[in-house]
Amino acid sequence: MDKKILTFYKEFGMYTNPGLYQDYLKNELPNDIKEIGLLVRKNLIHRTTLVAGNTDTNTDLRFGDMTKVPWWRQPEDDLLQTAPAMLAELFRRDKKGMTLKRKAENKLILTCRYTAILVASILKSKGIPCRVRAGHADYFGTGKVSADHWINQYWGTKEKRWVTIDVDGSLSMASKNIDPYDLKDGEFDFPAKAWLDIRSKKVNPKHFYNAGHVFGTITVLWSLFYDFHSLMNNEIYYMHGPYFSNRKVFRKLTEAELKKIDHLAKLMLDPDKNFDELQKVYSTNKDYRLLTGGLL
Repeated sequence: MDKKILTFYKEFGMYTNPGLYQDYLKNELPNDIKEIGLLVRKNLIHRTTLVAGNTDTNTDLRFGDMTKVPWWRQPEDDLLQTAPAMLAELFRRDKKGMTLKRKAENKLILTCRYTAILVASILKSKGIPCRVRAGHADYFGTGKVSADHWINQYWGTKEKRWVTIDVDGSLSMASKNIDPYDLKDGEFDFPAKAWLDIRSKKVNPKHFYNAGHVFGTITVLWSLFYDFHSLMNNEIYYMHGPYFSNRKVFRKLTEAELKKIDHLAKLMLDPDKNFDELQKVYSTNKDYRLLTGGLL
């Protein structure tokens, strides 16, 4: 692997930069990947788990007793978008900081993007190259549909490759024949391949959906640009995307415009081989770099 690429993924972006918490992450947290993953997972509750309560994968309370969570607690994705914001709130609710014994009522209510950002922040703090990846996963349900999801890749010095891990889903996959700390090729649906497969009619676009209950090509487009920005160490928030990520605008894109997205997807099929070209696109293409959504 090119040393330049590994150095780049040791660097923090705006969302993963832990600020004054860097020494804490580096020196006070475990170094083993699985121990880090378990620690992160034990401090967060996914919004779907909160809604489901003590049922399904939480029948054994592996995520904590949902009846202990205050009734007024809402999903906090809009509020805690960066690693230091999450860490500050964890310490505010429990002065011990990140702990395996955190009470359910003191956990953060956050989705997979936030788990991935916290994992990346910890690993980067320890000098381990790490990147957030966005896409879809079909291993949570029957396999008939693939839901939007965020995971991580870290550079394994022993394996001499990117190791793909799913910390957010790790405690939900005990019954699956999948190792969340070393996903095999094809187990996670990276959006570049999904986009190109849809465009070449190899797969039905309705196979893909997102948490907003939207199905089809547009959901893969959203993931494609989440993933593109994440590959550039800019793990953008759910509500942000290029101007054509608006559904009304997307439906009016010309074939020429879609082919330009095809080109980006082809580069993203091998982001290491095409690293320089992806950085060039990120640095020069206003349509892909500038975002809309929220107050943008």
